[in-house]
Amino acid sequence: MAIPTEPIGSIPRPSELLSAMAARDRGEIGDAELAAAADQAVRDTIQRLEQDGSPVVTDGEQSRPSFATYPLAGLKELAPDGVIISFADGHQRQLPVLTGGPFRYQVHAVAQLRAALQHATAPVKQAVIAPSALSLLYPAHGLPGYEREAFLADLLDEAEADVRGALDAGAHVVQLDFTEGRLSLKLDPSGTVLDEFIALDNLLLERFTDAERSRIGVHTCPGGDYDSTHSLDVDYAGFLPKLFQLKAGNFYVQLASEARPDRVLPVIAEHLPASARIFVGVTDPIDPRVETPGQVRDRILAAARQLPADRLGTCDDCGFSPFADDTSTPRETAFAKISARVEGTALASQALGL
Repeated sequence: MAIPTEPIGSIPRPSELLSAMAARDRGEIGDAELAAAADQAVRDTIQRLEQDGSPVVTDGEQSRPSFATYPLAGLKELAPDGVIISFADGHQRQLPVLTGGPFRYQVHAVAQLRAALQHATAPVKQAVIAPSALSLLYPAHGLPGYEREAFLADLLDEAEADVRGALDAGAHVVQLDFTEGRLSLKLDPSGTVLDEFIALDNLLLERFTDAERSRIGVHTCPGGDYDSTHSLDVDYAGFLPKLFQLKAGNFYVQLASEARPDRVLPVIAEHLPASARIFVGVTDPIDPRVETPGQVRDRILAAARQLPADRLGTCDDCGFSPFADDTSTPRETAFAKISARVEGTALASQALGL
């Protein structure tokens, strides 16, 4: 069996869709026109992935405002002054904050999955946001009449509906985006916040059977926005053992952009759960240089020297454009990197006799 390879999620949106998004914000076009532009972008994204030989495809998150906030579009009980995430180049992203309850998703991922399935012939992967990330919406000062415990119960119910809806609709795999995991150790080196994140996400994962969890994965990376990261300086050795406590069937781990991947692989080998598959990142979305298939092959072969080849997969380090306004990576560059990943993975499979 060849080494499996999967995309992570976001792909830069075509200029036509970005223009339509801006026009909708200005009130120049309506929702129907924007939806048509998004559907065309999804169609083009999937067609190009399939043409590049991707065995698994995604919609590229073409219609999402961001990988994290897609469930919130239209939610009225929000204020803009939530948790601030700082990136290495000095720019910031700010989450909204909840102003009242009960908390309900306004959009579930299954709607995007169904739109993608209409255009795909290959299996479709669906990314969703982990409840640990959305737990940051609850204000530190609390909410009168809506305790944090009630919020977390509502959040878990909504997150379960998000994952289960995608699984039931035919997703090849559902991926929880967990970029806040590594970041938490930068904000709280004691690890208390990370432990809380792991516990919360496991409460979600425990709602699924072993068979269902084999189709659920967790993605970690140090962020990737405007070609900058928020937590690349956090040592993986202190994070990965905690990550692998999550009760998921697949793990997608950023590795290509690590300065010393040879230090990371032994940590993965030691702590990877016996029943899980590990997908290692072999392309760096924020590096403008396009990897060659040979470079990808060599990265995989280095990983296979320390990890079991029958439980090894490959992926991109992160999404290419997790926020709709991030145009730092051209769409053509993203597809070139994806093509190199697919071809390089095939070369590594041949070299390993798989």
